[in-house]
Amino acid sequence: MTQPADAFSDLPTLVLPPDAWATFDAGAAHEWLVTNGLGGYAMGTVAGVTTRCYHAYLVAAPRGPRERVALVTKIDEQVTLASGARIALGADEYADSTVQPQGYQRLAAFTLDGLLPVFTFALGDGLALEKRLWMEHGANLTFVRYRLIAGAGVAAAPVALRLLPFLVCRDHHASQRGDPAWRFALESEPASAVVRATPTSDACRMTAGPLARFEPLGEWYWRVEHRAERTRGLVDQEDVYLAGSFTISLAPGETATLTLAVDDATGALPTSETLGGDDHEQVVDRALARERERQRRLLAQADAHDAFTRRLTLAADQFIVAREATAGAAAPAAGNPAVTVIAGYPWFTDWGRDTMIALPGLTLATGRLAEARGLLRGFLAWMSQGMIPNRFPDNASDAPEYNTVDATLWLFHALDAYLTASGDWPLLTEVFDALDTSITWHIRGTRYGIGVDAADGLLRAGAPGVQLTWMDAKVGDWVVTPRQGKPIEISALWYRALRLMAAWARRLARDATPYDGLAREVEAHFADAYWYAEGGYFADVVDANGVVGARDTALRPNQVLALSLAPGLASAEQARSALALVERELLIPLGLRTLAPGDPNFHGVYSGDQRARDGAYHQGTAWPWLLGAYADARARAFPEEDAAATRARLLAPLAAHLPVAGIGSISEIAWGAAPFTPDGCPAQAWSVAEALRLAQLGG
Repeated sequence: MTQPADAFSDLPTLVLPPDAWATFDAGAAHEWLVTNGLGGYAMGTVAGVTTRCYHAYLVAAPRGPRERVALVTKIDEQVTLASGARIALGADEYADSTVQPQGYQRLAAFTLDGLLPVFTFALGDGLALEKRLWMEHGANLTFVRYRLIAGAGVAAAPVALRLLPFLVCRDHHASQRGDPAWRFALESEPASAVVRATPTSDACRMTAGPLARFEPLGEWYWRVEHRAERTRGLVDQEDVYLAGSFTISLAPGETATLTLAVDDATGALPTSETLGGDDHEQVVDRALARERERQRRLLAQADAHDAFTRRLTLAADQFIVAREATAGAAAPAAGNPAVTVIAGYPWFTDWGRDTMIALPGLTLATGRLAEARGLLRGFLAWMSQGMIPNRFPDNASDAPEYNTVDATLWLFHALDAYLTASGDWPLLTEVFDALDTSITWHIRGTRYGIGVDAADGLLRAGAPGVQLTWMDAKVGDWVVTPRQGKPIEISALWYRALRLMAAWARRLARDATPYDGLAREVEAHFADAYWYAEGGYFADVVDANGVVGARDTALRPNQVLALSLAPGLASAEQARSALALVERELLIPLGLRTLAPGDPNFHGVYSGDQRARDGAYHQGTAWPWLLGAYADARARAFPEEDAAATRARLLAPLAAHLPVAGIGSISEIAWGAAPFTPDGCPAQAWSVAEALRLAQLGG
């Protein structure tokens, strides 16, 4: 066991105020997240209780970012002082609402050290126990390190630290049901244990230092409550297995680390290092140093200086993960890392739309041009009938889904941002024919009724029972916001793609005439089709529900996307009028509402079972990612305003949000009605990306 010289690194820190865990409910509502660059993660609450099926110290991704498996839900700690007093530091809630033990009451501090959550528990008599978590980047390996701290002038004897790791073996979306007759297979040594739930399941290797002692137990803990799942109307109880406990003697200043890994015999570390030997803590020291240095490199690469952009730069890294090798994907070339983007933690996989919208913020604003190139090439390799996938399902054997009208069009926008930032024109040469093929498919018609209307040059889309735009909530056969017809942001994205193709064709000495002609058709019809003069804003969908001439005039934020992507399609007066209404009716501190409060279909509260939540998802719920488009559109429509001041005004509530829900990250959504509660995924890629993009635009 070693004695590190410092408690915290020079990485940015985020210190939670004590009221964040002043009550059990408060501590249970604050979540931390650690990731491994593969799609695996560790996640939990400040209170130490698991409130979701996704909360676990080891959610492994042995087969890539899909088919993730939860193996260790948490570790409870017990400290026995020299006096014989025993202190329980864990917290567990059960189905009868019992919370036992209540170790959160001894929590004295919680700090996010870079991306590493650090808990400090007060033990009394001038002693404290520090607990720090991180994962090895590129490996399904979690480190849980403890350090005993003695106050100045305190001469303290060693304590006995007992660690109780609770086990499951299931898909991370599921919950485990135990059985008294079910015992996990166990292979143990004095300081390590390999546990396998079933003969065919992934094995979990738990390793401590040479002075630790493992005691086999084989006990079930029944009906652990997951309160966050209960509020979502989902399965909210599970049974967890305690194969055994580790006991370690710990003196002031010393560290002890328990590692959790998918068993692969090497300990998932560099081949020159092995956990569990006499130098266990030195190996862990080097692992911690590697992770700290990796985070420093990310900050240097992003040229991030202020606290907000430094924090978001680190948060952005959590969403960029390695893509597993699958049939149909292009082999990565040198300088083209095979990566993808997790749309949100904990339950999303990689989505085409989210990836392309988030790409500028996640990669370009952080100086990660190679990853941007790899993302673009990776999704283009899956193009089919002119479309990139909407999402890759959780089951790796399932084919990608293509139910999206906008993901492919957002790729044109993302590619332009990449080319502008990088000047990588050889990539344009490489992919231009695929882009031209995509345009051709959109002209003649592709899946789900997606195709150009020859009467006005606008892009129509829609098929019964299918959701195609980003407003994609669906419950059974009910498409909540079908938007069948010609959604306004789709016309703008189509126009932008055409204008980009024309410019790119001229650069490559190709014929730009077809693209220019199609773009002029959109210009000629856009304003007449969408401008709703009586309301002073733009209709959301024309030819709504497939009825020629019908217009959906619900006040929604999709017109903001259109104004940011293709400002030339609207007059200055129209843009100013529409944005003034958006500011008044849709803007809240954490984003833009998806529907105006005066609309009879408005739902300001996002709660209840899946049907109730999805019914509100795009019917009033606010989305932080839309603030990026709003800032862009406003800067163009009101050039007399101070754009930097506008961005600062929009970003200030997001900065205040960082310690509130998903600590150090930005939530997926917020309620559209006061108190504007953050909800959905506590860490969402495009929320972080758009905030970071705005922050990095500078003054």
